[in-house]
Amino acid sequence: MYETARIRTIVNRSGSATRRRLGSFAPARLLAIPFRKPAIAILAAVLAAVVILAVGVGAVQISVPQIIAIIASKAGITLPFAYEAQQESVLMAIRLPRVLLGLFVGAGLAVSGALLQGLFRNPLADPGLLGVSSGAAFFAVLAIVLGDSVSSGAFAGYSHFGLPFAAFAGGSLTIACVYLIAKRHGSLDTATILLAGIAINALASAGIGLLIFAADDAQLRTITFWNLGSLAGATWQSLLVVVPLMVLPLLFLRNIGRQLNALMLGDAEAEHLGIDTERLKRRMILVVGLVVGAGVSITGMIGFVGLVAPHLVRLTLGADHRTLLPASAILGAVLIIGADLVGRTAVAPAELPIGVITAAVGAPFFLWMLLRKR
Repeated sequence: MYETARIRTIVNRSGSATRRRLGSFAPARLLAIPFRKPAIAILAAVLAAVVILAVGVGAVQISVPQIIAIIASKAGITLPFAYEAQQESVLMAIRLPRVLLGLFVGAGLAVSGALLQGLFRNPLADPGLLGVSSGAAFFAVLAIVLGDSVSSGAFAGYSHFGLPFAAFAGGSLTIACVYLIAKRHGSLDTATILLAGIAINALASAGIGLLIFAADDAQLRTITFWNLGSLAGATWQSLLVVVPLMVLPLLFLRNIGRQLNALMLGDAEAEHLGIDTERLKRRMILVVGLVVGAGVSITGMIGFVGLVAPHLVRLTLGADHRTLLPASAILGAVLIIGADLVGRTAVAPAELPIGVITAAVGAPFFLWMLLRKR
């Protein structure tokens, strides 16, 4: 009884004892609850500003009043702001689906990174660690190389969903393999999860290399651009397919912040607080696999968002997962939408792949983290 009461005190108090146990996240600070809502509100305001900028800026300029008028017209409301038919088509058919896809994918990748960093108690963990991205990439490349054979017959009317479906299936299969390998006597071993992810990453990379060797020039070009990542394939149809696969799994993680805070102290301490750590780990692994697999299936490989966004939040707002998870989701969406905006406008009329921009920003940040912790 005394030990349980002492551990409860450690979890609920944002003091030096908790910070010592979170040393791998230094300088992690558990902020008081009153700071949570203002910080998230500020991030939400930044996200709203970035979204408005992203849907309005481009080859066809659309002002804020025109954006409001176009969207209101779809609800049957007429506002006194004139706009052209071209602006309406660009906004509704291209930019709005693209920005919404970036919002959900960025939030999903960032939350996945925060969950894995909490699970492994390591700020350098990211969604690619479990091999989900590599598994999705392998199946996507397989679909590209075998595209002519799978886009006929029974699949003739659904060929535009072939690549996303193959990537999602690959990500889901990968997380299932990691789960089965790491499961032993009804429990999940964190070290085995990590090692299994590394092994599957290597195996998928070997498979991708073999498929690239067998691909023709057109397929090589498609593979290259898919691996660089892009939001250009966003449509309302793809959103209807992908967004539920990303949002519904996250609903199983409601009110998980306190449990993750306890898990940061260690499995034994968390179990003393009445938390089923094995069930928590299973939920986290499965949710990360589904969310990352769904996101990668439509956008291709986008790296470093799951690493950078949670760590930036942790450095500024602290390591309390009640704040970290929603703030990371918002910041991840800001990073993806902002990177896509830069990619669309920096070298117009050409377009930089979003994966190039996130890697150009994320890699120096990763190196800075390594040098800082050396």
